[in-house]
Amino acid sequence: MRHQNSVFHQVLKQVPWAAFDRLVKEHGADARERGFKTKTQLLAMIYAQLCGAVSLRDIEARLGSQQARLYHLGMGPVRRSTLGEANAHRPVEVFAELFALLVSQASRSLRRKFDGLTYLIDSTALALNGLSARWARFSAGVCGAKVHVIYDPDADQPVYAAVSSANRNDITAAKAMPITAGATYVFDLGYYDFGWWNQLDGAGCRIVTRLKRNTPLREVEERPVPPGSNIVGDRIGYLPARLPGRRNPFVKKVREILVKIDTGKVLRILTNDLDAAAQEIADLYKRRWAIELFFRWVKQTLQITRFFGTSENAVRIQIATALITFLLLRLAQASQTALTSPLAFARLVSANLMERRDLRALAAPEQPIPINPNQLAFL
Repeated sequence: MRHQNSVFHQVLKQVPWAAFDRLVKEHGADARERGFKTKTQLLAMIYAQLCGAVSLRDIEARLGSQQARLYHLGMGPVRRSTLGEANAHRPVEVFAELFALLVSQASRSLRRKFDGLTYLIDSTALALNGLSARWARFSAGVCGAKVHVIYDPDADQPVYAAVSSANRNDITAAKAMPITAGATYVFDLGYYDFGWWNQLDGAGCRIVTRLKRNTPLREVEERPVPPGSNIVGDRIGYLPARLPGRRNPFVKKVREILVKIDTGKVLRILTNDLDAAAQEIADLYKRRWAIELFFRWVKQTLQITRFFGTSENAVRIQIATALITFLLLRLAQASQTALTSPLAFARLVSANLMERRDLRALAAPEQPIPINPNQLAFL
């Protein structure tokens, strides 16, 4: 019978191990570690994400029960104290840069459209306990972190992620994000900064966002709206010339599209695209829902709501490995065609993690062992 690796082993084939070894060496992650290597740490954290472990003790117990099946991964034994110490002190850059490498790998494999890049920007908050107060205090008795994400809805994957304390403004984090010239960026009111909008416009990017109710627009042109649609207004004009204490740097013409949603509320959608159909702009803004679904999926399926450590380094490593695990699942899912639902695929991977089954046939029931009819008399 042909040898079959475990489902976990097949998922890990997507990791660029040679590049990972280079990162470990560049950052000296194993320089003073004789026994517990960074590779073992990474594998333990990915395993924790996939099996739903809830604590360091849980990770140790689960891995200990599977040690005989983990030898072929080059993974040593894991003790909760050793893993906790590694998460607290190993350079997070190794994991963050591995995530960036996987982003590039996934972008080539998963994008379904190549006629333009559309990126969604948003953040999600993560609750932390009081032991993280030194670096993540939000208010009295409340601690938390934020994950700031640029998301590609056509590839169903994040392309950038950064972690901060929960009290950091979204726009402050956005100004540190890389800008892809010519891309379309869709974001909400948390990124209300005319100077940043001007920076995006200067890079040839299309902007789709919302205007606040109290922001005036000096109209210079009214455009007809399509009859029978939810578009109730379409006009071109200028944003206010002055902001509190300074001039507005974004002085070009912009476009406001008024969209009536199901609740009866009218949204003021702003764009610097003066030519596209109003419905196209409205549909682009509606795509923001995709990043909300991504955040919900990650929180429900992977372990970024219960943290194994309280230090900033440990939290950052856990978030990075959760995002790495998400990309590994997306790449593994792309290798088969039976399951198109990412959630269903992730659940089957979790349920069969250490089973020796073909990843491409997880959706099929296991075949029963054939019985020779001549042996039935002995059963």
